[in-house]
Amino acid sequence: MSRDTTLTLYYRSGCSLCEQMEAELLAAQSRYGFRLQTVDVDGSAALVAAYGHKVPVLTFADGAEICHYFLDHSALAECLSSVSPAAEFR
Repeated sequence: MSRDTTLTLYYRSGCSLCEQMEAELLAAQSRYGFRLQTVDVDGSAALVAAYGHKVPVLTFADGAEICHYFLDHSALAECLSSVSPAAEFR
């Protein structure tokens, strides 16, 4: 897995689910080797419209949704293995 892979976490400040997902993703970074970009949906009306009721939302580089509300470890591993099929994810 290349460290050039960037995942985006759409969140809302003060959201406990958002904080939990971010903490889990930060813990998973060393294992999976991705960069994490965070975006507060309240900074844009378009983002509120797109993600406001679903935060936290984790997306892949192409904007494809990996999961929302809670981190889906299986979906994360599957997504990242599609970038690097030779990588081992447990």
